Amino acid sequence: MTAILVTGGAGYVGAHACKALAQAGYFPVTFDNLSTGHESFVRWGPLVRGDIRDKASVLKAINDHTAKAVLHFAASAYVGESVTDPQKYYENNVAGSLSLLGAMLEADCRNIVFSSTCAIYGEPRELPIVETAPANPVNPYGASKFMVERVLADYGQAYSLKSIALRYFNASGADPDDEIGELRDPETHLIPRAMMAIQGHIADFAVFGTDYETPDGTAIRDYIHVSDLADAHVSALQRLLAGKPGGAFNLGTGHGYSVRQVLDAISAETGVPLEAVPGARRQGDPPVLVADASLAKAELGFKPSRSDLKNIVKTAWAWHRHAHPERQPSAVTCETLPTAP
Repeated sequence: MTAILVTGGAGYVGAHACKALAQAGYFPVTFDNLSTGHESFVRWGPLVRGDIRDKASVLKAINDHTAKAVLHFAASAYVGESVTDPQKYYENNVAGSLSLLGAMLEADCRNIVFSSTCAIYGEPRELPIVETAPANPVNPYGASKFMVERVLADYGQAYSLKSIALRYFNASGADPDDEIGELRDPETHLIPRAMMAIQGHIADFAVFGTDYETPDGTAIRDYIHVSDLADAHVSALQRLLAGKPGGAFNLGTGHGYSVRQVLDAISAETGVPLEAVPGARRQGDPPVLVADASLAKAELGFKPSRSDLKNIVKTAWAWHRHAHPERQPSAVTCETLPTAP
């Protein structure tokens, strides 16, 4: 089988991508320092424990397995932390990527699919967001990802490196087989935090912003199932290995859900009334982020078949119940979330 090096393959999206690779007949080799990933998530190929900033270790992993391409997920990914500790983000995300690319060139491995983000757009001027929209990241996390996209474009011109950057929106849900799911410490994402609140893991669940100019006052986001993201990475890989052009592609559904709608869906699935303490907006959070994914559909055959909100919540809740069977759902006693007029 064709070996593919998967940096950050022990993390949330990376592990789902490894499973999708194996199902498509590839041999995923996870390269991860396990600083945020989980060894138990590495199930479809070997784990090479290492840091992408260590060029020699990356080079050895590529050569040892004769990897033909790289799926690059390894990165620091907390927006708030990137504001308070930008050095960590530029070292891990930018310098780490440069080290990885140096090893790839030395090994003559010249195909890479890069895990990018809609955070590169910042606060968009028009919706839905198309790939040609101006890049204007408002935090170091988004800036670091956009810097790597620029590096990939320059390396393509100078060194014939072929790359695809996948700018995905809100990754969500869990593996339908309950083998892997969303597990972070700390957890900052809406759906897992709500479920952790229901299970009694956290007591500070809140909604960040209830006064947006949206129908119910809460922010609207484009939620994309992690398994759909994983399949898109396989499609992008196949495109590169077939010698077709690279580029940047949005991955989303083109439809947004408000925080209130997500909480209602979680309550319907779990049977637990879930209200939340209204909190202040987070700096740089726009009211609405929705993707135009028509380019990915046309060029990558991207079909987000699992990304309806009900299925996202269903698979996420199944994973949380599986991962924490000792925790039974209980009513979350919080203030009622106000509804905008």
